[in-house]
Amino acid sequence: MMISCGGNKNQETTDETAQAVEMNEGQKANDVSAVSNGETVSKPIHLTTDEFKKLVVNYEANPNKWIYLGDKPAIVDFWATWCPPCKTIAPVLDELAKEYQGQIYVYKVDVDKETELASAFGIQSIPTLLFIPMKGEPKAEIGAISKDTFKDRIDNFLLVKE
Repeated sequence: MMISCGGNKNQETTDETAQAVEMNEGQKANDVSAVSNGETVSKPIHLTTDEFKKLVVNYEANPNKWIYLGDKPAIVDFWATWCPPCKTIAPVLDELAKEYQGQIYVYKVDVDKETELASAFGIQSIPTLLFIPMKGEPKAEIGAISKDTFKDRIDNFLLVKE
């Protein structure tokens, strides 16, 4: 069963909810810096559009070809603070980032803050999950998925040995 949010906010973010999902900017910078330096990170990493273009793919420099810039496979979660299915999978992504530490990156992109990036990838429903292997094209999945489904995608698509 797929559960996702459409492109419109169905409910406003309360101050309490916003505070719960807002990340300490200093820690965010440290996480991005760690990835840039090839260090392992055991939690999802929140990216801006500029950081995405440096760490994942520079879609402006290579508009017609997918060239992944990372050194490990990745999951990118396009999400929003007001999206209930996004909130449902957030703890699962936290767990997976720990379980697969050093093997994959888990990135998060807030579509309300990074509208240019969301538009460039045609994000219309959230969560939209982008599974990025080291070689080949990424695969997208729309909607909340179970931890077992995540693990299947990681083990049989992202970490598959060629």
